[in-house]
Amino acid sequence: MTTLQLMEKQEPESPVVWETFPSWAQFSWLYLMSALSAIRAAMFHRFGLGGWEMWMIGAGILIACAAVLRHWVHYELTRDRIMVRNGYTGRVIQSMLLSDIREVIVRQGFVAQFFGIGTLVIHLRTSDRMLSLRGVCDPEGVKIRIQALT
Repeated sequence: MTTLQLMEKQEPESPVVWETFPSWAQFSWLYLMSALSAIRAAMFHRFGLGGWEMWMIGAGILIACAAVLRHWVHYELTRDRIMVRNGYTGRVIQSMLLSDIREVIVRQGFVAQFFGIGTLVIHLRTSDRMLSLRGVCDPEGVKIRIQALT
């Protein structure tokens, strides 16, 4: 049997109903640290102290880290499953069937509520396994979508 025949026998993936990366607001702590580093660089420069360039480079590196981390994970919801994929390779990290979902819980702290993001914690019926979708914009809306498909 050739590879082409094997690929034809695989089930086609169902269409994606919803997909997203974690929100930029999920990384607000990195922005804060970057801002503090940039302020320190500005103060060093203003008072004629050396080393301000490294503080500014550090601020840039923190912003770059936020961009890299944001695209590390990609969330997908299809008609029959929810998946967490690596945003760079497309490899499925974790997946669960919607029919196996017991409950969906939204967790939001004060800062997350301020930014309109949250973490969806999805529990399975058959085991203690769970799936966390962190930094999701409009978590209540996504929870309703998931519950509508289950």
